[in-house]
Amino acid sequence: MKCPTLAVFLLLFASMSACTQSLKISGLNQPVEVYRDSSGINHIFAQTEHDLFFSQGYLAAKDRLFQFELWRRQATGTLSEILGERELERDKGVRLFRFRGSKKAELNHYHPRGEQIVDAFVAGVNSYIEEARKSPEQLPIEFRMLNILPEFWTWEVVISRHQGLLGNSPEELKISRIVSLIGPEETQKLFRFHPNQPDLTLDPSIPKELLFKDILHPYQAFRAAVVFHPEDIQPEFRRSQSEFGKTLTEWQSELDFTLEADAFAKGSNNWVVSGKKTESGFPYMANDPHRQNSVPSLRYWVHLNAPGWNVIGGGEPVIPGVSIGHNDHGAWGLTVFSTDFEDIRVYDLHPQDPEKYWHKGEWLSFQSVPDTIQVKEKGKIPVIHRYSIHGPVTFIDEELRKAVALECAWLEIGSAPYLASLSMNQAKTWEEFRTATTLNFIPAENMIWADRQGNIGWQATGIPAIRKGFSGLVVTPGDGSKEWEGYLPIEKRPSSLNPASGFIVTANENVTPKDYPYPEALGYEWSDDFRGKRIAEVLNQDRKFALEEMGKLQNDYLAIPARQLVPYLENFRLNDPQADSLRKSLFSWDFTLDKNSIQAGIYVMWERELRDRMSDLVIPTSVSPYLASISLTRILEWMENPEKIFPKDPEKTRDEVLKESFTNAIAALRVKLGPDVINWQYGQAAYKHALIRHPLAAAVNPSWEKKLNHGPLPRGGYSYTPSANAYGDNNSFGASFRILVDTKNWESTLGINTPGQSGNPESPFYGNLIELWANDGYFRAHFEKAKIKGSSFEQFTLQPKN
Repeated sequence: MKCPTLAVFLLLFASMSACTQSLKISGLNQPVEVYRDSSGINHIFAQTEHDLFFSQGYLAAKDRLFQFELWRRQATGTLSEILGERELERDKGVRLFRFRGSKKAELNHYHPRGEQIVDAFVAGVNSYIEEARKSPEQLPIEFRMLNILPEFWTWEVVISRHQGLLGNSPEELKISRIVSLIGPEETQKLFRFHPNQPDLTLDPSIPKELLFKDILHPYQAFRAAVVFHPEDIQPEFRRSQSEFGKTLTEWQSELDFTLEADAFAKGSNNWVVSGKKTESGFPYMANDPHRQNSVPSLRYWVHLNAPGWNVIGGGEPVIPGVSIGHNDHGAWGLTVFSTDFEDIRVYDLHPQDPEKYWHKGEWLSFQSVPDTIQVKEKGKIPVIHRYSIHGPVTFIDEELRKAVALECAWLEIGSAPYLASLSMNQAKTWEEFRTATTLNFIPAENMIWADRQGNIGWQATGIPAIRKGFSGLVVTPGDGSKEWEGYLPIEKRPSSLNPASGFIVTANENVTPKDYPYPEALGYEWSDDFRGKRIAEVLNQDRKFALEEMGKLQNDYLAIPARQLVPYLENFRLNDPQADSLRKSLFSWDFTLDKNSIQAGIYVMWERELRDRMSDLVIPTSVSPYLASISLTRILEWMENPEKIFPKDPEKTRDEVLKESFTNAIAALRVKLGPDVINWQYGQAAYKHALIRHPLAAAVNPSWEKKLNHGPLPRGGYSYTPSANAYGDNNSFGASFRILVDTKNWESTLGINTPGQSGNPESPFYGNLIELWANDGYFRAHFEKAKIKGSSFEQFTLQPKN
C-alpha cells in the first residue's frame, strides 16, 4: 500500500479541511471552487463552461502527470525521442494512423461547443504543465527516473485513437491464415461465430505466402504496450539487466496466458433495473467496465458543476467530460457491442511502378505524406507515409507485386473514443440521451440509461460498415470488388425502452434481437455469455432489490461453467484416494469462486487443464501458432454432446478426457501449492491475486518496484464470473472502476476506483483505494454541494492569476 495509516490520514484530513487554499492560475476567467473528498474525487464548481473544463484538465494533469505525458507521446509518435530507435516503428505507426481531418468538424461532432470545450481542457492541461516545468524538482518521480520534462498538449492528443477499442484486423489476419491452412469449413468448427455464419472464403488473388508476412506491422507497433528498459532509467533507480530480463519474461508469460485464455471472455457489465423491482421504487443503474488494471487506473472520477452542467462519474482522465455516471436527471453506463471497424485490403501493384495500385479498372497512385521523427542519439529520421483509397498502407511486397492497406472506420470524423459523452452529460430525458448516443461512433457500445421519470433504456452505438457479399473476417482484395456500402446509422442499431422484464443487461454477449433486420451490419464474434446469464438470473427473481445488492452482483463469483461441468465428475472415480476425495468435495460446493475456497482452487485448475486438453485435441498442429484456445462455450457444448467431437464411444471418450484433466489438475496443484490441501485456497499470492504494476516497474530496482506497484492481494472470481478478474493467476484485467446509482437519491451513489485517483506515488490518493477494492467495497460519491463541503478532505479555490 502506498497510502498513510488511518491515523495519519485522519490527521491530514482534520488539518487540511480546516482552511481553504487559494491557487492563482493563468487562463481562468472567474474563481473556481474545488472540494476534494476522502476518496480523492475533485468536485469542481465553476461559473463558466470554459473555466469548468479548463479546471478539469488542470486538475487531472496535476493528479496524473506521468500518465498524461506517456499518453501524449503515444498519441503524437514521439516515444523514440526519449527511448531511442527501438520505438521508431511505433512512432511510424502512430503517425501513419493519425487523424488528419478538420479540427472544427471533428470536435463539434461531439457537442455544439466541442471545439471550445476541448480547447479549454487542453489549456488547463498546459497551464499545469507550464507550472510543473518551472519546478522540475517537484515533478513526480517518474520524470526524474527518465530525466525528462512533460511537454505541452494540443487538441490532437485528446482525439487520438491510439488506445481506443478499435477493431479486429489482427483477428482477421489470424483467421485468414487458419483458413489458408485448413479451409473455411474446418475453421468454422474452431470458432463460435454467431448469430450468423460468416463467409470465410479467401479470394484466389491473395497469395498464401503474403498472409504469413508481417503485413500489419505498423498497426501492431502503434497498438503495443510501452515497455521501459533499464537503460531508459537514471542509474540510481535502475534495475540490473539480468533481473529485468527475468521480470519481463514473467510479465509477458502472464499476459500471454491471460490474453489467450480470455480471447472469448473480454468485456464489461452494465444493467438498469426498473423501479418496479427496486426498494426505492426508482430505477437503478450499475456499470463496471473491464479493462487492463494499471497504475494509475485507466479511469478517473470527477464531479463537474457549472451553469448547464452537473455531472459526476468516471472516464479516462485525458478526455473532458464524464463517460459513465449521472447528472441531475439520469444515469448511464457502457459496455462494448461487438462491431468490426476494420478490413485488410490487398492490391495488385503496377508491374513497373510500385507507387501505383489497381482499383476499379485503373491504376491509382498512393498518396504520400513526408514526415520526420526525432530519435534519441540518431537525430531526425525521414519517413514516408502512404495511403490508398481505403486507408493507411501497412505493407508493400515488390517481389509478390502486392500492397496491403487497412480500411478503418475509426479514421472518420467523429470517431474519437468517449468524446460523445459531452452531449450525454447534458441529457435530461431518454430521448435526449438516445440522440446523444448517435454521436458515439467508436468504440461501439451498449449504452444504458435510467432516469428519475422511471425509464430504463438501451441503445447499441458505433458505426458498422455495411458489407454485402463478404464478411470482413478474412483479408479481401482492394480492387473494388468488395466495398463497404456506407455505415448503418446508429438509430438503426438495436435498442430497447422499458422492457416487460423490468431490467436490461449487457455483458458483451450477443443481445441483438433474433429478428434484427440488418444482419449485414452485425459482428460475428462475441464474448461468452456466462456473465450476462448470471446477472440476468439474479435480476429475474420476483422481488425488490436494494442498491447494495447491485454491488454484491457486480462482485458475484458464481461460475456458471462450474455448475455445468461439476456433475460430469460423478461419471468416474480416480485411483488416487486423495484426488478422488477432492473430486467428491466439489459435489457439495456452491460453484462460487471465493478467495478463501479450496474447492474453487481445485475447480479452476481443472477447468484450465480441460481447456488445454481440448485445445490440444481439436486444434491442428499447423494452426496452433494462430489459435491457442477454444471458446469455453464451445467446449461445454462438446461435453454435453460429445458425439460432435468424438465419433467413437463419445461419452466414454469425453469422460476419459475429464478424468485425465482432473488428475492433471491435482498434480499441478501439488506442484504449485504443495502437498497439503489446506494450503490450496484460491485467493493467495501463489494463486489468484491482484498485483497492479506501474509501467516503469520492470525497469527500476526492486526497492522502487515495491513502491510503485500495488499488491499482491488475494482475489476471487475469474473471466466468466460477473466479477470478471481475468483468467490467469493475476487479476490483471477486470473492473478497476465501478458505479451504482439509485435515481431516487443521487447521494446514495456508490463507486470505486483502484488503486487510487492519483498517479503520483507521493500522493495520499496513490493507493488509498486498493484494499477497499480488493475486498469488494465502495465509497460514497456525494452530489449535493452541502454534503460535499461537509465531508471534504481539502478545499481550495482556483483564482485567475490576473
